[in-house]
Amino acid sequence: MIEGLPGEGNQEADHPARQLKEFRDALAELHKALIDSERVEYERVFGTIPSPGAFLQLLTRDPWFAWLRPLSEFIASLDETLDEDEPVTPRMVTTLLTHARTLLKPREEGDGFDKHYYDALQRDPNVIVAHGKVVSLQR
Repeated sequence: MIEGLPGEGNQEADHPARQLKEFRDALAELHKALIDSERVEYERVFGTIPSPGAFLQLLTRDPWFAWLRPLSEFIASLDETLDEDEPVTPRMVTTLLTHARTLLKPREEGDGFDKHYYDALQRDPNVIVAHGKVVSLQR
């Protein structure tokens, strides 16, 4: 079906939600790449994590992984937006993409999310690929 034809209102109205869902999914892939990359670094320093349960505990409670929380929370907010009864509007998408651009600015200096994100981009090609996909969807 071609958007914009008479009788296609539902598809046209759903476009911002589809766009946001696609972006959310790419962001989740980036999040996973970052978690995987951090796990490798953590295990390099502290040794093998003994189980998935132990890793989940570290991921949610250990300061090593705390820098990932802003991204986790942002993805949760996207999920909430997509689950709301109100339709997703182009303005909502623009606002959320702007927030993502601000969050996903790697910086060489500092000690927060932006610095850790910069470090992950420097060491892990999987993070670079996932970052590229997210950036391409922000346009």
